[in-house]
Amino acid sequence: MAYLIDTTILGRLANVKDMQHTVAARAVLELHRRGEVLHVTPQVMVEFRNVATRPVAVNGLGLSTADTEALAATFEARFPLLAETPDIYPAWKALVGALSVIGKQVHDALLVAVCHVHAVTHVLTFNVSHFARLAGFGPGIVVVDPASV
Repeated sequence: MAYLIDTTILGRLANVKDMQHTVAARAVLELHRRGEVLHVTPQVMVEFRNVATRPVAVNGLGLSTADTEALAATFEARFPLLAETPDIYPAWKALVGALSVIGKQVHDALLVAVCHVHAVTHVLTFNVSHFARLAGFGPGIVVVDPASV
């Protein structure tokens, strides 16, 4: 099976002081042990840079750009990048139109559209509730909490 790793996972992997770091790391290691392929998207990497370089006072990791780039390079080497293709926008547009998706959830809908286009069947996330409504649309996806791996 193919998994998409969302930004919540990368943020926890990058922050060893986070209470959920161990949960994220164990889930990724276990999925790799099972032979699963874990992917990221350009959007996930952009969101990671946002959270990694944002100050701690405003819910970020407060990392330097050099540290963030080093972590991003590690993630990119470990998790294949799913390309942004022209088919993604129509898939996203159909999803947000059918489910009347608004606000910040349009970003989660884009990740689901990427999954549909690339035949990725699972999303690994700490924000299970963010994806619950989107999961059943189209070919559907399975939303996985890392604690359940």
